[in-house]
Amino acid sequence: MAASKSTAWAGMVVFAATMLLIMSMINVFEGLVVLFNDEQLVWLPERLVLVDFTAWGWTLLLFGIALFAVGVGLLATQTWARIAGIVVVGLHAVWQVASLGAYPLWSLLMLALDTFVIFALTARWSSVRPEPELQIDQR
Repeated sequence: MAASKSTAWAGMVVFAATMLLIMSMINVFEGLVVLFNDEQLVWLPERLVLVDFTAWGWTLLLFGIALFAVGVGLLATQTWARIAGIVVVGLHAVWQVASLGAYPLWSLLMLALDTFVIFALTARWSSVRPEPELQIDQR
């Protein structure tokens, strides 16, 4: 029974890592699109405003790079990736709350994925990481 739990949790972490890789590619793509088209005209009742989204684009690009590095580290079962993943995904969730007014459905989807990833990274990590093998000298 313990082996099946370990396999299930290992699968959850692999799924979380895969979702991080997918989310990273989406963030990188979205960040690059925003950087290449960083100025938008916004029509307000009193005036027309030119808004610059350069900071938004760089933030998305940096999140994408960080999420990619954490996803690769998780697939290699590195402890640093678990800790960094919890921090980066937590910050990503806060960023999604900040963008909730602009992109409500997208932000809610990202918040749900962030919640799942944090759950997979914090629950039963010790059963996912392989135990080091003892080498016994048989002379």
